[in-house]
Amino acid sequence: MPPGLRGNFMQSQTRRNLLGISGALLAFSAFSIFPAFGDDWTQWRGNSRDGLSKETGLLKSWKPEGPKLLWTAEGLGEGHTSPSVVKGSVYGMGLIEGGEYVWAVNTATGKMRWKQKIANGIELGGSQGGFGPRATPTIIGDKLYTLGVGGEAVCLSIAKGEILWHKNLVTDFGGRVPQWGYCESPLIDGEKCILTPGGSNTVIALNRNTGATIWKCEVPGNDAAHYSSAIMATVDGKKETIHFVAGGVVGISPEGKYLWRYNEPANRIANCSTPIYRDGFVFAASGYNTGGGTAKLTSGAKGIEAAPVYFTREMQNHHGGVVLVGDYLYGFDNSTLTCIDFKTGKTKWRDRSVGKGSVTYADGMLYARSEKGPVALVEANPEAYKELGRFDQPERSREPSWAYPVIADGKLYLHDQGKLFCYDVKK
Repeated sequence: MPPGLRGNFMQSQTRRNLLGISGALLAFSAFSIFPAFGDDWTQWRGNSRDGLSKETGLLKSWKPEGPKLLWTAEGLGEGHTSPSVVKGSVYGMGLIEGGEYVWAVNTATGKMRWKQKIANGIELGGSQGGFGPRATPTIIGDKLYTLGVGGEAVCLSIAKGEILWHKNLVTDFGGRVPQWGYCESPLIDGEKCILTPGGSNTVIALNRNTGATIWKCEVPGNDAAHYSSAIMATVDGKKETIHFVAGGVVGISPEGKYLWRYNEPANRIANCSTPIYRDGFVFAASGYNTGGGTAKLTSGAKGIEAAPVYFTREMQNHHGGVVLVGDYLYGFDNSTLTCIDFKTGKTKWRDRSVGKGSVTYADGMLYARSEKGPVALVEANPEAYKELGRFDQPERSREPSWAYPVIADGKLYLHDQGKLFCYDVKK
């Protein structure tokens, strides 16, 4: 995804230009159709799905009470959605009165714009964390794509929330609902909506405009779907998608061909964190006494080989994700915020910080959110842990805070079950 555009003039001019794009451009990739602006957060882990915000001019420290709370939205339902923020609306999901809903909230006021039921709620094998949806909606142009815990894949209009098409990963593609439900946030690649039913149709591509099947890919071993979301990568000049499934990390070509796999980071209980890719190297990590490691992807006569480079037990990242800032990875090793060298796996520092949680990066800072509620502002510094403020989220629910912090348009968004909190983090 292209970097965010800077400057109020350039943003407004670009938005005006986008309104005049002709239908002929629809053959271009989704990224060409709807470039990400610096103040938007269009999908899971941000515009490039890497947990890195391109916001600047943000606070470098917080008062003891934390940044200013602008508003609180209520009635959003049970769930762990990390929100998307696009063109003045926040999008997410929740379990409301027994149904799975997608909702849109006004960024200025916190008032509900619309909500749309996409499925009935289902009972899952494990109740920890509740039963609500986990996926983050993906916004491309005037459409929204998301996935319910029971495998209900939908495309909605962002204007009013009308359902444009829907499929079910179980009944339509033979998938099986994971123990804690489908959690994947759909990945859009040009005209393809890419999802992971698991099983014989391990990964599929649907036409993002109609929902029609483009291809189905069977990964050797028929891996089940787990709880991670895919990313895009370019390996030796060729595009592919990277998925963390039950047995490991796998690569899939744009035509739906299985390319490679790297099994060491998988634990087979719950692979949750999104892989990281840069310059031919892929990093992935999981919890349950496993850890994280990097493999080098190299093209050869037999296709792409994933050769292990290192593995560390000091990045047992359960569900909170890892960000790559410069040459360093930051993420929670269980309950300890940890910095490691991306190239070597060497640990630079470890700190208890706020305890087990999730992390997002913006303007030189890590926003570390504990699953128990507290949020800390930490300098992204590989030499030492330096905390520059923390606060306790008010009105905490009884469930863990698994939704990642989101930074967009100078605001910090924290989703906690039925409530969404919006903070001003501009200087």
